Amino acid sequence: MASKRTPDLAVERRLWSSGHDVVVGLDEVGRGAWAGPLTIAAVVVPRDRRINGIRDSKQIPESQRDALCDRITSWCERYSVGHVSAAECDSLGMSDAMGLCGRRALDGLGVAADRILLDGPWNFLDDDRVITIVGGDVTSRTIAAASVIAKVTRDRIMRTDARSYPGFDFERNKGYPSPRHRIALAGYGPTAIHRRSWSYMDRLPWPNLRIRPDDQLRSGLTARSLNGV
Repeated sequence: MASKRTPDLAVERRLWSSGHDVVVGLDEVGRGAWAGPLTIAAVVVPRDRRINGIRDSKQIPESQRDALCDRITSWCERYSVGHVSAAECDSLGMSDAMGLCGRRALDGLGVAADRILLDGPWNFLDDDRVITIVGGDVTSRTIAAASVIAKVTRDRIMRTDARSYPGFDFERNKGYPSPRHRIALAGYGPTAIHRRSWSYMDRLPWPNLRIRPDDQLRSGLTARSLNGV
């Protein structure tokens, strides 16, 4: 059952009162998808203004998320969204892809963070400024705001990509596994936005389609990705 708790600013206020003026919340979407980008949003919220309805994006119906996202981006002091492509996920592996994506989101803010709030137990940024919060997307208003922006931004990308790849149902499944997605993969094979290093590739009816990170390393893509290109 979804939590009924309203995300608040309890952690943020403790940090502000300790002199940490720029508190940034990050949240990701797309880590478990088979196709499309990994996306992370970074958010700085105002201390003295609030809007109603902010929740973890998974608790908000899709029909309401777009409008809420537009309200959140108008309300935030700063926000930024970072992306890592499917090819970069293949090249780097998911751990390094998460780190790169998070750094891209932080770099886009245009201000240095004093503290960074991450949902879950994993400091994928490997940064001393990070505070990990298990269940942070349902307890921290900053992380919840980031979750909505990340989800809506990536969903919009996948709906646009669906026009280029009819039959994969990306406008509905957003690149995650689904019956129609599996059928399309079996019939057409992977698209340019599929993560071809993932194990689902081994179940397709053609051999030797799965790529390995070492293949991408030899191509030089990883070096370019780590330099932010």
